[in-house]
Amino acid sequence: MLKNIRAVLFDLDGTLIDSAPDLGAAADKMRTDRGMSSLPYELYRPLAGAGARGMLKVAFDMTPEHQDFMTMREEFFANYEAAMTVRTYVFDGVEDLIEHLQLRQMPWGVVTNKMARFTDPLTAAMPLFASARAIVSGDTTPHPKPHPEPLFEAARRLALPPEVCLYVGDDERDIAAGRAAGMPTVAAGYGYLGEKTDISAWGADLFVDSPNKLLQLLAEA
Repeated sequence: MLKNIRAVLFDLDGTLIDSAPDLGAAADKMRTDRGMSSLPYELYRPLAGAGARGMLKVAFDMTPEHQDFMTMREEFFANYEAAMTVRTYVFDGVEDLIEHLQLRQMPWGVVTNKMARFTDPLTAAMPLFASARAIVSGDTTPHPKPHPEPLFEAARRLALPPEVCLYVGDDERDIAAGRAAGMPTVAAGYGYLGEKTDISAWGADLFVDSPNKLLQLLAEA
């Protein structure tokens, strides 16, 4: 399957970078600003992939149906926007993986549900993304993942048919989007997944437990 791959596309949070510490801190600041006790980071991390919805659920047990949700979400966004790269880091092995792709002259890119408001300054601030050929955010197209349109947009930017692009993600919606776009998919099991998550049920073509494992599979293809 990997022999025909000509480009690799990645989800962002939980796949290339660990942004959970900064996401959790943005929500926890909302608590401490209100005189509430700080919560352990371990409570925030499993829901980091759900963004504001997940962080507000942990911090305030608040769901999108709550009348104050939109106001609280914007406060969370402002906190996060002010400190997006304080604690965020690239997962071990990712830099080697990207270097391998560059040595093979294989273009790569990012397809995330994170809004461009955050994606653009975050990727601009991190040297890893200087070589990315396509960065597609959750609001770049009319539909975020699991709709396939963001992946189609990335393929268009790479001037490649979707079927020769590999998509790697750490959430079920990533795999659903990749399959809908006709791309081979890889489920990344090293991100924000909790112990109860059964990634084998997602229907991905391959599963990896580290970026180094993906590098190995690509090198052997």
